[in-house]
Amino acid sequence: MTETPLVRLDSLWKTFHKYGKTINVLRGLSLDVYAGDTIAVVGKSGSGKSTFLHILGTLEQPTKGDFFFAGTNTRSMRLSQIDQIRNQHIGFIFQFHHLLPDQNALQNVLLPMLIAGESDVKAQSRARHLLEKVGLSDRILHKPGELSGGEQQRVAIARAMVYHPKLLLADEPTGNLDPNTAADIMNLLFSLREESGGALILVTHDHKLAQLCQRQLQLQNGVFTEGEL
Repeated sequence: MTETPLVRLDSLWKTFHKYGKTINVLRGLSLDVYAGDTIAVVGKSGSGKSTFLHILGTLEQPTKGDFFFAGTNTRSMRLSQIDQIRNQHIGFIFQFHHLLPDQNALQNVLLPMLIAGESDVKAQSRARHLLEKVGLSDRILHKPGELSGGEQQRVAIARAMVYHPKLLLADEPTGNLDPNTAADIMNLLFSLREESGGALILVTHDHKLAQLCQRQLQLQNGVFTEGEL
């Protein structure tokens, strides 16, 4: 029996209209992603990498083409179903963390669970456990401004992993970190992904980082080429 891809993109386009011009950022992308895959997407600034990631994360809709998640076409889903997938099955890690500055580490990790209606006791227990796993058990009451860049990214990773996401999306996750801290963060990210059994799609401009993944895709002129960088 053939395994159903976790994600299937079929002739995906993303078009923007700006100042009277039509800009085709993505031009008919097709891609299958399976549970356990690690895929790096590289490309120059403005090549559409972040747009691609936003579509996978259901933050943007494609202009045309189909996006299947766990075998179901997202075009046929209600908004509430898409919101549930985003909240419980997709984890996001960004270059700039997007932590709430007035909330401490624990509260930042709690947020997705509280949005989903989890009890405060259960959410607190899970958040504390994850912060311990990422090495921040002694920093849980610190706000982002009191944490280093690497520590903030660890909080963001803990937040992304609260539901053992099927799909983990990382957009330049080490872009603002020094090389040693970046290596630690990537080791942590790969370790947690392996534990969850989900797929990881990493957007990066760093070819060395991309080569840590099983597959490397280069996004250029709105289409993918695959192979060693």
